[in-house]
Amino acid sequence: MNTDKDNVRLDKWLWAARFFKTRSLAQDAVDRGRVRIGGEPVKPARTVKVNDRILIDNGSDRWEVIVAAISGARGPAPVARTLYFETDESIARRENDKVARRLYPEPSLEIKGRPTKRDRREMTRVGGDIDE
Repeated sequence: MNTDKDNVRLDKWLWAARFFKTRSLAQDAVDRGRVRIGGEPVKPARTVKVNDRILIDNGSDRWEVIVAAISGARGPAPVARTLYFETDESIARRENDKVARRLYPEPSLEIKGRPTKRDRREMTRVGGDIDE
């Protein structure tokens, strides 16, 4: 017999497990195909089951988790971490990504809009004349 505790929507579970700050952000991610169950794109209303393998991409990090428990209520972070197990490959990949972001920052992060006249002169001075 299924109870409401057993039938939790995917977007609600992602929010309760603290992968997304709001439920609407979780719903948007599922709609855009950034959340997959078993490698297949799903809808936000799909019910989550124990032992489901979920791939989650929230923009900055990517997780591969296995559902350990079902909950639709958002609680403290230590409780939220008991809702899933992260796979070893996912942990290693996230660590590698973290090191790569620290060692090789994205060059475009320093650019803020179009260069000013002063910026263009500085680029020309540092880079030399274009015709050379």
